[in-house]
Amino acid sequence: MATTIVNPAPSNNPPNNNGIALLIGAGVLVILALLFFVYAVPYVRTLSGSGGIQVNVPVPKTVNVNVQQAK
Repeated sequence: MATTIVNPAPSNNPPNNNGIALLIGAGVLVILALLFFVYAVPYVRTLSGSGGIQVNVPVPKTVNVNVQQAK
């Protein structure tokens, strides 16, 4: 007995969405990025401590800028 495969005829009409899926996808990505920066970044900052990372660098009170160079 022979096997018969019936394929539908190819359609000559292209889809009519005109890239609307790409536009919707880009919009969703922009909204997710905004939500990340509004909610996630401040939350991570509060996890790092009360005031964040503090670096104490000793700063001299005076700096001598009159340097004599040897000729």
